Amino acid sequence: MSAINEALIRDVVSEVLGRLNRSGTHPTTPAAGVKTADDCGCGGKAGAPAVAGARGKFGVFQDAQEASQAAHEAFLQLQKKGMETRRKIVDIVKRMAEANATEWGRIELEESKIGRLDHKIEKLQIIKLVPGVEWLRPDALSGDHGITHEEYTPFGVVGAVTPSTHSIPTLSGNIVNIAAAGNAVVFNAHPSAARCAAMAVRAYNQAIHRETGIENIACIIESPTFDSFKALCANENVRLLLVTGGPGVVKAAMQTGKRAICAGPGNPPVLVDGTSCLKRAAESVIKGAAYDNNLLCIGEKEVFVVAEVFDAFMAAMSTAGALRLNSQQLDALTKAAFTFKEGHGGGCAEPVVNKDLIGRDASILAKHAGVNAPAGVQLLFAETDANHPFVIEEQMMPFVPVVRVKNVEEGIVACKKAEHGYKHTAIIHSHDVEHMTAMARALDTTIFVKNGPCMAGLGLGGEGYLSYSIATPTGEGVTNPRTFTRVRRCVMVDNLRIY
Repeated sequence: MSAINEALIRDVVSEVLGRLNRSGTHPTTPAAGVKTADDCGCGGKAGAPAVAGARGKFGVFQDAQEASQAAHEAFLQLQKKGMETRRKIVDIVKRMAEANATEWGRIELEESKIGRLDHKIEKLQIIKLVPGVEWLRPDALSGDHGITHEEYTPFGVVGAVTPSTHSIPTLSGNIVNIAAAGNAVVFNAHPSAARCAAMAVRAYNQAIHRETGIENIACIIESPTFDSFKALCANENVRLLLVTGGPGVVKAAMQTGKRAICAGPGNPPVLVDGTSCLKRAAESVIKGAAYDNNLLCIGEKEVFVVAEVFDAFMAAMSTAGALRLNSQQLDALTKAAFTFKEGHGGGCAEPVVNKDLIGRDASILAKHAGVNAPAGVQLLFAETDANHPFVIEEQMMPFVPVVRVKNVEEGIVACKKAEHGYKHTAIIHSHDVEHMTAMARALDTTIFVKNGPCMAGLGLGGEGYLSYSIATPTGEGVTNPRTFTRVRRCVMVDNLRIY
C-alpha cells in the first residue's frame, strides 16, 4: 500500500472517531460503499477537540457560493507557496488516480451504469500522461531596447463542468492542468456521476492538505443542479469557465459573459479510401469505437468506405472480431436505440437517442437486434445509408454504421455532413497524401488522425499529450496547463543586457 493511501486511511479513521466522539452517532457516507471524511467539516485529528477554525469539508460543499469562496482562499494560499507546491499537487493527483484506479473505476461504473470497467480503470491509470507545470516555461525577448519577459500566470478560480461519461478521469485531468497553471477549481459534476466525483475530490483534498497545507484547491458541489451551475458562473471569484458536456450546457456557459473554454459534442467520421491496409483500418475502427463502449467524444461514430473496397473492408471488420448485423437486425436495433419526434415546422421526424442504451455492452445491443453475440465481441456494425440515425446522431454505443460512397470526393462531403461542423475529430485511413490533405482542409477539425484509432490523437498510440477536455466550440483545442493562464508581460528598458 502506498504512503498516500496509508495516510489517507489514517485521516479517514481520525475523522470518523472524531465525529463519533462529538456526536455519539454514526457518520454517513456520501457515496455508497465509500468511506470518506466528515461531511460536517470539522476535520479534527484523533484526540483533537472540535474547535472553530478546523479544516473544513475537504472540498465538498452544498452551496456554490461557499465552494467558490473556499477555492478563492485556496488560490491565494497557492499563490504564496509557488511553483514547487503546484508540482506537488500535480504529483499527488497523478499518483492517487493510478493507485485508486481499480476501486474508483468500479465505483464510477456502478453509479453511472455506462461504459466498461477495464476502460474506466485505464482512463484513471493514464492520468499520469496529462501535462503539468513543465508546460509553463516563460518566454523572453532581448534587443537593442532591453529585455521583455512573458509569464503564464493564473486566473484565480476556474468553474468547471464534468460529464457522466468520464467523471473522475475528466475531473482528475482538469485538476492537473488547472492547478499546474496556479489556479483553484470548483466542479459542478453531471448528476449521474456526482457521488463518485465528490468522493475523488474529497480524497484528493485530504492528501493535498496533508502535504501542502492547502485544503480546498479543488472544490465540488455535492448535489449539482443547473441552478448550482448558474450560481457558480455568476460568482465573482470565478474568473474562467471550463465546460465539458453537451450543446445545452456549452451554450449556457458561452452566454454568461465570462470567458468560457468549452469542450462540446462530436460525431467523428472515418473515411477509408482503399489505398491503405484494410486489416489495419478495421482493427483501428474496432479499437476506437469499442473503447468504453464508444463513450469517447473522439470515438469513431460512422465509417465511409469507397465502393471498390467496401466488401473487403466489411470482411476485414468481421475477421477482426466485430459482429455484422443484417438489415432486419439493424432495423430492430434502430427501433430500440431511437425514438422519433416530429421535426420543427412539420419536417421529417427527428431521432432521439434512447439513453438506456448509451454506453451499454455490445452483447446488450445484440440482444435488442435479435442476435446472440459470441463471447468477446466488443463492437457491432452494419451497412447503412448516409442519412441513417446511427450516422447523423452522436449515439455513443458500441455500434458503427458503415456507408458505401462512390469515391473519395463523395466520401469527404459525406464526412463533413455527418460531423455537423462541430470541428471536433475526424479520421482517415489512406496512404494518399492528397486525400489526407483534402479531408483535413474540408473538415477543419481540432483532431485529425491518419491510419490509427481515435485515441492516437491524444497521445495514446500516437505522439502528443493527453487531456479529457477538447475545446472545439471556443477554439482552444486539446487543453493543457497554458490553456488556463493569462500571459503577462514585464519589460526592462535599455539595461540588464550583457551586450
